[in-house]
Amino acid sequence: MSTRQGTGTATAHRVVILGAGYAGMAAAIQLAARVKRREDVQVTLVNAQERFTERMRLHMTATGQRLAELSIPQLLEGTGAEFVRGWVTAVDADAKTVRIDDDRVLAYDTLVYGLGGVADTSAVPGAEDHAYTLSSAQDAELLANRLARLGSGTVAGSGLTGIESAAEIAERHPELNVVLLGRQEPGSAMAPKPKAYLHAALDRLGVQVRAGVEVVKVLPDAVQLAGGENVAADAVLWTSGTRVSPLAAAAGLDVDQHGRIVTDAALRSVSHPEVYAIGDAAAIRQGYGLMHGTCQGGMPTGVHAALSIDRVLRGRRPKPFRFGYYHTPVSLGRGDAVVQFTRPDDSPRRICLTGRMAVRYKETVTASPWPTYGRMKKMPASGAFWPRGGRFTRNPEAK
Repeated sequence: MSTRQGTGTATAHRVVILGAGYAGMAAAIQLAARVKRREDVQVTLVNAQERFTERMRLHMTATGQRLAELSIPQLLEGTGAEFVRGWVTAVDADAKTVRIDDDRVLAYDTLVYGLGGVADTSAVPGAEDHAYTLSSAQDAELLANRLARLGSGTVAGSGLTGIESAAEIAERHPELNVVLLGRQEPGSAMAPKPKAYLHAALDRLGVQVRAGVEVVKVLPDAVQLAGGENVAADAVLWTSGTRVSPLAAAAGLDVDQHGRIVTDAALRSVSHPEVYAIGDAAAIRQGYGLMHGTCQGGMPTGVHAALSIDRVLRGRRPKPFRFGYYHTPVSLGRGDAVVQFTRPDDSPRRICLTGRMAVRYKETVTASPWPTYGRMKKMPASGAFWPRGGRFTRNPEAK
């Protein structure tokens, strides 16, 4: 990796950001914009591919819909950040190095770890071999090709990704028999009105919902439920849970039981303070408990990590991170949606949006990262606004 020289003979402070998802892109653009005029700081963003993955639209890719081709180098243009394409294969937290594609090594002074989660196909036998996932655009395209020549399909997992995927598949492929399986009822965390609307939409689309069931095995042509029943399926989409990369644990960083890096209030690793963790890769505690992975929380973690690094580089202490949830938008095909507004701890409020108004709201949210990144390039401070959550997010243990 090339390094720039600062004033005198000092080597530039090397900040390496791993992962160019929503959080990683926010961290790279925010930090690069803030240190653009400094010769003593270098920002490098590492990602396995140049194409930005719109995770919030992968259920659309899975049904053959064409999305915009978003280039990470183009998104970084004008920031001064360097882009390195390659797979991260190892992190040495003691030597402060990252190995790329097993044949390149990047040294860092500060690391931002944003390698997000992928579908957890390891917990249930057969899922790895026989189920499709939405971990990447390539995975979604594989499913789209399969769906185009099928007669039935099953979506395992009744969380938000499962709901959106089942609705999208049923709308785009009305000839398919779509079954949504899960332990919980779809929309179980919603208030009664939006939950009822969601169920009515799934029923209108012809999605069969089976709640209170547990998939124990995925077979080549079926899924097996606890109790022995087999549900026939020509294709299975696995949306039941996520797992993070094992690289953080292998590097010796303190992680929780799910492999996420345990952070302090400023998003620094509790074991290696020169490492910041963001997005799905981080176990971030707020007053209401641990944050769960969403785009609405991921981008603020990336921005806050950048703000913290900038403050440290200027000889100041980083501030605690605080975030409060504010909505749960769920698409129900292209012409319908429901939006559940929430309290900062993610519990449902009574207010919600449905129908075309919810569709417009959901699309605005889904498309919001691009103008946000663009504004941050010109006005970095514009990215530093998000709901802090008030009393819900105060952590008495934060320092």
